[in-house]
Amino acid sequence: MTSRPFLVYADAEGRIFEWPELEMLGASGVEYRRLDPGDWIPLPPGSELFLLPHRLPMGYNPGKRRPEVLAADPYGDGRPIKAVAAFVAPAHTQIYSAAYRTLPKAPLLPLFAYTAVGWKDGRFVVAGVRVDPDERQDFRHFDPEEIRRRAHARVKKEQHNRLVRHLGKCAVSYGCPAARNLFMHRWEAPLPTSPVCNAGCLGCISFQEGTEICATQERISFVPNAEEIAAVAVPHLKEASRAVVSFGQGCEGEPLLQAEVIGEAIRAMRQASTRGTINLNTNGSLPEAVKQLCRAGLDSIRVSLNSCRPNYYIAYFRPRGYRFEALAQSLQVVKAHGGFASINYFILPGFTDQEEEWNTLCRFLKETRVDLIQMRNLNIDPEWYLKSLNVPGGEKAMGILQWMRRVKDRFPDLRFGYFNPCLDASD
Repeated sequence: MTSRPFLVYADAEGRIFEWPELEMLGASGVEYRRLDPGDWIPLPPGSELFLLPHRLPMGYNPGKRRPEVLAADPYGDGRPIKAVAAFVAPAHTQIYSAAYRTLPKAPLLPLFAYTAVGWKDGRFVVAGVRVDPDERQDFRHFDPEEIRRRAHARVKKEQHNRLVRHLGKCAVSYGCPAARNLFMHRWEAPLPTSPVCNAGCLGCISFQEGTEICATQERISFVPNAEEIAAVAVPHLKEASRAVVSFGQGCEGEPLLQAEVIGEAIRAMRQASTRGTINLNTNGSLPEAVKQLCRAGLDSIRVSLNSCRPNYYIAYFRPRGYRFEALAQSLQVVKAHGGFASINYFILPGFTDQEEEWNTLCRFLKETRVDLIQMRNLNIDPEWYLKSLNVPGGEKAMGILQWMRRVKDRFPDLRFGYFNPCLDASD
């Protein structure tokens, strides 16, 4: 009997079962990996399980010592089955993706991350690791009814403020953790500003055009003015515990395109309070605009990228009017102004941990001197992603845990995490 987790699958009615004849298997790019002890953790609270249409589960057969497809329901007279994946809760990063065999004419998977999941000792386990101890988005902190009550009360009180109304919908309809925390007066709060973007990301969660993928949330449709932004941000900076306010959210385009109004809002915030952290989540495309915001009082920046190899970055982000070199320049601007710099690194096992990606990441980190890597799971169909970027097969991956160890060995002062930190030492 194996000591590793069992494979799980979904039957024709959507019920999930374990199959002890096969071990849980992980995917690393186009390869399949047998899990070792330490590669799995209990399914974190707040995670979700997904059934994958037209995809058959794959496990590891310890007797035959090879991966194997489970093609039909072993408990149900050979009826059809589906593979199962986990969408892990915030603060966790996947080590392996779900392992499955895709059938012909299978639809693209929606814009989520698909982590390998199995069954061990009476509970679900996932191939993942907690990368940030911060509990700001832990499931146990969210009471939906309390959040709904507070959001409705504030929207009613400030119904003239378009940004408050927008964030109320984010909190109640979409369950955005940052918007929820805004209405709970704690931690990091969102400040979306931009309905437009200068990139056309394959995995954009707020705007999709010309593909069979649907955006998972509605993009903001207006540019709030500085007064509307400050009315949201100032009370949060003054009163919230470990206060952070962040421009650049999943429900908007690129905030640097609204640098003028953002700069005005930042100045208003800092005239009202020196407390808390003002952060910008961005694609880093406009270094001069970043410089303007630093002079206005911006404290930190987080630049998103899927790869440090320009060809793969361009294939995913599809930039409009800016070059890959702008990302490093924007990070360097913030560091030159004494600010905090991080990268929002989209993690996909089997791609992120390739040797060549590691080498280019090291050069990027040395060039930019960033303080933190935010380990965000890449929300996209893995097969479609690799095909769209024209990633050749055959390049070995070192494994995400080994990749993390090597990064720390090379850059011992660099931090791993998931969230934008509060930099206010007095809080």
